[in-house]
Amino acid sequence: MAAPSDESDVRSAVQRIFDQLKAGQYEALYDSLPQSTRSRVSRDRFVKGLQGSRNMYQLDRIEIGAVRVSGNLAVVDTVMFAHIQQPFNADGKLVVQQYLVREDGSWRVATGDRPTIDRFLKSNPAFARKFPIKRTRAFVQQNGQWVEIPLGQRRQKQVAQTSVCDGGVWGPAKSQN
Repeated sequence: MAAPSDESDVRSAVQRIFDQLKAGQYEALYDSLPQSTRSRVSRDRFVKGLQGSRNMYQLDRIEIGAVRVSGNLAVVDTVMFAHIQQPFNADGKLVVQQYLVREDGSWRVATGDRPTIDRFLKSNPAFARKFPIKRTRAFVQQNGQWVEIPLGQRRQKQVAQTSVCDGGVWGPAKSQN
């Protein structure tokens, strides 16, 4: 069982990372990525990718739900709300399971970094069985109701390359060409 301070540290890290993303502090956000991600994606590419998607949406808030911590791995249920400007004008939300890893005493967001997540889950099979990766779900508000929109392979790849929303990635994903 995780210590209460671990859970509050993870919760604080998720909120801080979201706040940096919302404020456009992409340089600082890059430092919140695990080393394995930073070794594959340059700071410049990361920052430019997020800057390029800035006009597509305006982040509003994040709801942080259940936090589970086991050693140096954490899983957090979140709902991110934004106003989507492109390709349509509507309020939207993403239901995302965030994965974080602890490196050098700091929690770093690994959501969307499947190799890092898989490595940590393989090293802790009990945790992996208890908290399997959930697919990201996207919704838009229509006539006062939340309507789920499909995140198909083509759409996920496009979003992964241009936005923060590829399965919850908080930065541009590695190209999957």
